Amino acid sequence: MSVQERKERERADRERLIVATARELAEQQGWDAVTTRRLAERIEYSQPVLYSHFRGKREIIGAVALQGATEMAAALRAATAAATVTADGGADGLRTRVAALARAYLAFAERNPALYDAMFRLDGGLAFAQEDTPEQLKDAFAALLETLAEAAGDGVDPGLFTETFWAALHGLATLTRAGRLPPQDTERRLELVVERLAVL
Repeated sequence: MSVQERKERERADRERLIVATARELAEQQGWDAVTTRRLAERIEYSQPVLYSHFRGKREIIGAVALQGATEMAAALRAATAAATVTADGGADGLRTRVAALARAYLAFAERNPALYDAMFRLDGGLAFAQEDTPEQLKDAFAALLETLAEAAGDGVDPGLFTETFWAALHGLATLTRAGRLPPQDTERRLELVVERLAVL
């Protein structure tokens, strides 16, 4: 291994450590606790080293969000693949896949509140729904679209339907977490979203 390759590997390792530490700190204490000074202390590097990787907290949030998008896409695809194996064909099979997708989305948001915030609530400097949208975000949307396109119905743009369904799931995730919706009705709300929005 050349000196240059070793330096690049060490740099990539440091960057992964910064992102993992920021995410861990945010999950434990919230994003307000994530400061460049605290991160530098935790990873035992100086703040200038941290700034050589990220210009500040905003870029760190963006890096965490991209990691989260990759994880969410994998979770959604795993849930719909498992539902496909157990579901019958036709409308019942589609209903099963859409419900599995919705449950996986809400479960992901519940399990990873700080990660979800980085993805959808905080400013990570990432472009959404534009040409320069990072591939990880496009893939997370694609993981929704792959199942929901079939449930859009005749004459409805699949992308627009997916955005609307996603907005409903995001609203459920956000309002439930904030204590604005009684948790005992979560499953009934999910069923309503699936039954009323999707053409099954």
